[in-house]
Amino acid sequence: MRFLLDQFMDHLTLERGLSENTRMAYGHDLAEFLDFLSRKGRAGIQQVMRRDIVDFLMASKQKGLATPSLARRLVAIKVFFRYLSQEGLLSGNVADAMDSPRLWKILPPTMSPAEVDRLLAAPNPDTVRGLRDRAILEMFYATGLRVSELAGLTLDALHFDAEYIRCVGKGDKERVVPIGARAIAAVNAWLEQGRPVYAAKAKSASRAVFLSRLGRPLSRITIWRHIRAYARQVNIRKEISPHTLRHSFATHLLANGASLRIIQEMLGHADISTTQIYTHVDQGRLQAIHQQYHPRA
Repeated sequence: MRFLLDQFMDHLTLERGLSENTRMAYGHDLAEFLDFLSRKGRAGIQQVMRRDIVDFLMASKQKGLATPSLARRLVAIKVFFRYLSQEGLLSGNVADAMDSPRLWKILPPTMSPAEVDRLLAAPNPDTVRGLRDRAILEMFYATGLRVSELAGLTLDALHFDAEYIRCVGKGDKERVVPIGARAIAAVNAWLEQGRPVYAAKAKSASRAVFLSRLGRPLSRITIWRHIRAYARQVNIRKEISPHTLRHSFATHLLANGASLRIIQEMLGHADISTTQIYTHVDQGRLQAIHQQYHPRA
């Protein structure tokens, strides 16, 4: 169960883009939950019952935890179990039906278009690494890919003549995502001028689009670290991650008139309700539409 928790914490860092404080709180709550399960004799996550979660929350309450802290613990457990279920690591999600305040639906962090411009201009295109990193940033913002999807992108997935890419998302589902001219130009510059330099250093050839300086496929955590460093370099004080670019992609599309259904397709969301969080992000646009079209606005 500790190994599963480590996997989940990596997921929070690389895929969800949560703040450091939130990640630490989830990690602390879940570590205590696993200790509680161990004391109850649960040998594996598959043995956990709903009653175990209730008992853990009751024990936490008896220790004096306030209601917001109890709610956060339940949220952490629900998100943890949902992750395990989505990854096929849990056959039945006993936490799914448990009621909890909707505290986890915090608005995702986004950047303004001006902040995005600064971030995308941060890498130095006169260097091999700069060519690669600018292509990565342009790709993220142009397509809204998850970091795992971008790290797994292969040369065969690029169809620039038709201005789209193919990527494999959650559940091994493949989708087509359009890509704009600026991102195509940045990726082509990397492929023509930078990638061959790194590829020549590899012991065996790789079909990955983005390579490390040793010619190996670039890892998710390396991508995340580079993006965070560039954000600091251009003095963006928000906590920036690959997921922030994904959120910004969706938010800016909505702000410029794209429908939720189209955004859902491009993000690879199975359920439209997942995409609907962006309607809360751009409330100004929705208010303007209401004032323009509603007869009693």
